[in-house]
Amino acid sequence: MLLPLGMDIFDNNGHWQVFASSAFLTGFVGIALALSCANSTSKELNIQQTFLLTTGVWLALPIFGALPFWLGATQARYVDAFFEAMSGLTTTGSTVFSGLEDLPRGLLLWRGLLQWFGGIGIIIVAMVFLPVLKIGGMQFFRTESFDTFGKILPRAAEIARSISSIYVGLTIACFLVYLAVGLPPFDAVVHALTTLSTGGFSTSDASFAVYSGIAEYAAAVFMILASLPFARYVQLLAGTAQPLLRDSQIRAYLSLIVLLVLALTVYRLQVNGDRLEHSVREALFNVTSIISGTGYASVDYQLWGSFPVVIFFLVGLIGGCAGSTCCSIKIFRYQLFIASIRAQINRIHSPHAVFSLRYQGRKVPDEVLSSVMAFFVMFMVSLGVLAVLLGLTGLDTVTALSGAATALANVGPGLGAEIGPSGNFSGLNDPAKWLLAAGMLIGRLELMSVYVILTIGFWRR
Repeated sequence: MLLPLGMDIFDNNGHWQVFASSAFLTGFVGIALALSCANSTSKELNIQQTFLLTTGVWLALPIFGALPFWLGATQARYVDAFFEAMSGLTTTGSTVFSGLEDLPRGLLLWRGLLQWFGGIGIIIVAMVFLPVLKIGGMQFFRTESFDTFGKILPRAAEIARSISSIYVGLTIACFLVYLAVGLPPFDAVVHALTTLSTGGFSTSDASFAVYSGIAEYAAAVFMILASLPFARYVQLLAGTAQPLLRDSQIRAYLSLIVLLVLALTVYRLQVNGDRLEHSVREALFNVTSIISGTGYASVDYQLWGSFPVVIFFLVGLIGGCAGSTCCSIKIFRYQLFIASIRAQINRIHSPHAVFSLRYQGRKVPDEVLSSVMAFFVMFMVSLGVLAVLLGLTGLDTVTALSGAATALANVGPGLGAEIGPSGNFSGLNDPAKWLLAAGMLIGRLELMSVYVILTIGFWRR
């Protein structure tokens, strides 16, 4: 909170006092908790404590991250402040604020910082915690994340430091590129923070439409880079490029983006009568933004027609690669799902043959496959339940369904006139905002991390 405090002092406005008060309150509670636990025994976390830590951190941070919005220039009610902070830290990008251009720059920087820390945080969670907790098939990457680094990176803390260095380096590179393509320095800083985190908070109500042109290509490149597994970057810097080049996740992800961009470009040329370069640029930017979960919008793509709307809705439920800042279901789960269907079809054709399910050259254990299938089922059930609950609060069908999808998938914009790419979530009722904030938390932590602590059996152990 000292960084936006310094920004407000630099701008010579009195809003810095809000960050001073928020920082003092947050620091006081944090120090009090630390002192109260200072004499605790130092032991490794058991499985219950690990689940609680993973969920507890992502719940506590928005509670205090909301203070500058609650006490500051937005004059937001706490439900709105908490919604914004949760959206930031989960890198969802849904917002309840309008008139962003008139807010103190300290608050705009704070929104960007929330997403930036949320982005690096979820990479560490995906690399360190989720494989250990065996969430959604992420245990398949446990060996890849640790053992394959050999003596170079033998401990998780070292991996976290290496990933953090790459994350910072890519953020700086993104900032410099944004400067080069014409973004003002402050806007370049905030958008670099929210691009690498695939968060999508902007400094303008018009989102990225303010910077149309070459800046859209630059943003698309860095959104894609942020969507790739950061473990591959670590291996690349260690002198091994083959894992990055041979990763089937990456190949499938990039191929899907190319196919979607081609399909939307052809559609816009034939149906909308658009120009070729303009069609390619807008298709590339918005497809990349939605599939990566960033949520920037350079145009209201709902005006393109029903086909693009359906495409963007489905694309938001795909996501990028595991071990990146991306959200949603992730490419590797779809790959395993399709491979499982193919294997089942082969068993029907040849009932006496033995088929071994493999992924990236490695045999997929039954435990991993069952975790992936459970994730798919729970995601769809969660989507349906959340959509029904949102409908019970009075939201129309499109808003309820797309709102539930964008919260669980941490995408950002929904569909419809109210929460679509040209709107925001300010007009929703309070119960809907609380439900969506809960959906953001559940979706960001891959569902099971939250659901397991809600069971009675978990507390009886």
